Amino acid sequence: MDAWIILTIAAAFLQNIRNSLQKSLSTLLSAEGAAYTRFVYGLPLAIVYWGFLKYYINEEIAWGISFWLYCWIGGVAQILAMIFLLRAFAIRGFAIGTSYAKTETLQTILFSIIILNETITLMAFFGIVVSLIGVFFLSVIRTKLEIFNILISLKEKTAVFGLTSAALLGLSAVSYRAAALSMDSKSYLLAGGSTLMVTLFLQTILMTLYLLIMQKGQITKVWDNRGKAMLVGLASMLGSVGWFTAMTLQNAAYVRALGQVEIIFTFLTSIIIFKEQFSKFEIYGVLLIIGGVILLLI
Repeated sequence: MDAWIILTIAAAFLQNIRNSLQKSLSTLLSAEGAAYTRFVYGLPLAIVYWGFLKYYINEEIAWGISFWLYCWIGGVAQILAMIFLLRAFAIRGFAIGTSYAKTETLQTILFSIIILNETITLMAFFGIVVSLIGVFFLSVIRTKLEIFNILISLKEKTAVFGLTSAALLGLSAVSYRAAALSMDSKSYLLAGGSTLMVTLFLQTILMTLYLLIMQKGQITKVWDNRGKAMLVGLASMLGSVGWFTAMTLQNAAYVRALGQVEIIFTFLTSIIIFKEQFSKFEIYGVLLIIGGVILLLI
């Protein structure tokens, strides 16, 4: 099995753990404050990880202009994606906002073509579409959301915010790959680790300034709840190592599409830990995602 596949599946699993841990902070911090924990507590770990790689991998690092530019673009795009998604949630709720945001994979394909001139196979495209249908299927069934409501909301700001969030997530993924590739490194671990460390550093600065200006007091709360927040930072950083390294090795569209297996981990967590029951239609959605992933990897 290719390394990028293992890394992506591991990253998706760790992201599921991070999200579960982050939910415990939802009553203690704002959405932005909870997201901030991923950056501020993940950064020190990313620096240690990078230092470890640099020590054992004897290679000069090319900190070129392109590298810094793509790290900036990716980091800013990811933060803006979060803000737009939160606005979509505020207008029409979590389900519809998430449905639009899940178009990220398709938009990642476009950015891969535009920025890196990378294309995907026809079979992979079908796989991405099938898995995307599975994701939509789950969003509709689990929340009892009607397709009609999603179509109607196309005329509202929800669609603009949700689709913009998806586009920004796609842009960030491709930018991270572009940054790593611009280093022209012989080590994909060092290239991915360098991109991760620099991006987290930039994002931590930006999010700190944002919270100081827009949500005074959140930084103090992040520190007061550092016990849980550090666990979020750890899970987030380990997951990011998987994402960034995988995207150094493979087209970002493939990585993000395979990353949809996170939803399967979420379902397993709900069944095993929370003893939740699911309908046959939800199982169909999971099977569509699995089928899409199989087509992607053929």
